[in-house]
Amino acid sequence: MNTKTISLLTIMASFLAGAFLSVLDPTEVNWLWFTPVLAVGLVALVIYTKAHRVEARASDRLSGNLQILETSLANLLGNLEALHSDSENLPVYEARFEIDRLLREDLNNFANARESMKHVFGLQHYADVMSAFAAGERYINRVWSASTDGYVDEVRSYLERATHQFREAKCLFAELQQQYHSTLSPV
Repeated sequence: MNTKTISLLTIMASFLAGAFLSVLDPTEVNWLWFTPVLAVGLVALVIYTKAHRVEARASDRLSGNLQILETSLANLLGNLEALHSDSENLPVYEARFEIDRLLREDLNNFANARESMKHVFGLQHYADVMSAFAAGERYINRVWSASTDGYVDEVRSYLERATHQFREAKCLFAELQQQYHSTLSPV
């Protein structure tokens, strides 16, 4: 077992022990027992947080996640552009199935790797990319819902909007990657 797992188990055990200790007497908490249990839980939380930060900042993980982010954005944009360009021939009730088939995996991969952007690019740049990404994701959800309800015009309109947002997210991400790589490479 690694440090994070042990810490998480300790946090859970402390929580359960604290909950148990706090209900033993209906009128009074036994602070002699409760305080050490609380302290153990807090120490485990600090250890877990530090281990999570170390793991998240590992260079091999960061570079792997950056590659996942880049690939996911490229796939999302390519598939959305294909859907949008052929939206006239896309049966409205089939759009949701195409979204699930073409976009779900890349949306999940991007979401799972997105935290690495904070460590590599900083919080503000992370927010910029995620703002465009989240708007595009919301538009995809609107397309899915409109497809379920049979609203043809809304499906086409929101496919275009989603494509625009993911294009913006991809451009922002590419700029940040270029800046990041230029700071790493010797001049």
